Amino acid sequence: MVRRYSGAAALFDELARREQDVRDVIQGVSGFVAYYLVRSGDGGASITVCQDQAGTSESTRRAAEWIRQNLPNTAGGTPAVTEGEVLFNF
Repeated sequence: MVRRYSGAAALFDELARREQDVRDVIQGVSGFVAYYLVRSGDGGASITVCQDQAGTSESTRRAAEWIRQNLPNTAGGTPAVTEGEVLFNF
């Protein structure tokens, strides 16, 4: 799952500062494989890889809840989401 955020530079600043909190939220998801946080000019993207769709759905739920509770003033708008099956990786 890829979540793309625009106009969310402050959110990415806070996520980078709170890396361990983000790890604690995401790594506990059943079927978790990998997580990437990528900064762009005005926001960025998060990439979550899980073994199945249930895992990516749960990661989305947990991430949204954590942001609402911990960073309500920096959340910005709803991210654009791309979700699908991994065909291969290197």
